[in-house]
Amino acid sequence: MSDSDLSSKYVLQTAGFDARFPNTNQTRHCWQNYTDYFKCVAAKGEEFAPCRQFKRAYHSLCPSELQLISVSKWDEQRGEWNP
Repeated sequence: MSDSDLSSKYVLQTAGFDARFPNTNQTRHCWQNYTDYFKCVAAKGEEFAPCRQFKRAYHSLCPSELQLISVSKWDEQRGEWNP
């Protein structure tokens, strides 16, 4: 598969700058996008395009270690609050 085939198949994108989170440590930015995603899904549904943007942003911003530990923990806590 050539590079042009791959570039047409995949679009790499990351979260844009957010002035509320100017520091290098983006954990709070990650958390905010995580919570915004689930608020958006609750209000509009998973297929709403802006909701998918929040999900892409938190997947992009949360380091893999944080995703394994914190996002899993956040999912458990969210499950406890939403029986």
